[in-house]
Amino acid sequence: MTATELPVATPPAVPVARRRRSPRKTGATIVWIVAMVLLVALVLYPLVWMLSASFKPNVEFGGNNNFFPENPTINNYLKVLEGIAGIPLWKFFWNSLLLGLGAVVGTVISSSMAAYAFGRIEFKGRPVYFAIMIGTLLLPFHVLIIPQYMIFRNLGMIDTFWPLLVGKFLATEAFFVFLMVQFIRNLPRELDEAARIDGAGHPRIFFSITLPLIKPAIITSSIFAFIWSWNDFLGPLLYLNSPEKYPLPLALRIYNDQTSTSDYGATIAISVLALLPVMLFFIIFQRFLVDGVATQGLKG
Repeated sequence: MTATELPVATPPAVPVARRRRSPRKTGATIVWIVAMVLLVALVLYPLVWMLSASFKPNVEFGGNNNFFPENPTINNYLKVLEGIAGIPLWKFFWNSLLLGLGAVVGTVISSSMAAYAFGRIEFKGRPVYFAIMIGTLLLPFHVLIIPQYMIFRNLGMIDTFWPLLVGKFLATEAFFVFLMVQFIRNLPRELDEAARIDGAGHPRIFFSITLPLIKPAIITSSIFAFIWSWNDFLGPLLYLNSPEKYPLPLALRIYNDQTSTSDYGATIAISVLALLPVMLFFIIFQRFLVDGVATQGLKG
């Protein structure tokens, strides 16, 4: 056996000492956690206060500044469930749900089609039209109130839901169009070219390729469209005259206008009930909202 063939002894493994986290990093982590807990408490405080105040009798509003009611009662909820002015509570919920779902459907259909046109179809004047669309974001809603009202009045649509829904189906929400355009521009064009080689036209490409790939943007637009429509007060106030057509935001006003007094307990109770569908809708689809934000950093 030669010297080169002699076995070489392996030195025993020396245990590596566990590294200790420096006190500076530990202190920074504790400060970060405490700051996050305080921030969450600050954000949730109004919601918890509203839930607690919904059990207060009317006599305690303005006199009891405590966080919790002195004499808790469920009469506020019982009064709300009975309805008001002969209109049951479910009617207000149904009106709000109808407007919210209509806004979601109209926004998704019209905005996605407009976004596909801006993002994939070459036509004359496209940059100019896109800039004009983005410029509409600078127009405050109050500037458009009078001309829009006159148009819908001449069309005989006052005291109907049409003025609140027609614009959703005509891609008038530039924010959602812009959001979807950004997603579509990040998609690789090779997918469209491959489909076009196979004989697919724009409708087939749009429905079979583009729509499934921009699902995060569609879900994000649906969340915001539903919440904005659910919380809209000024639009229904302008176009709706019949109390049986009121959504929940206008129903809240009824409790503060009847007999020249304000039923604060019932108002807060119906506010809690009106907040539940929005929170449920957001909790169900929040993961798609996070996916949409994360997808913005990906390039095709």
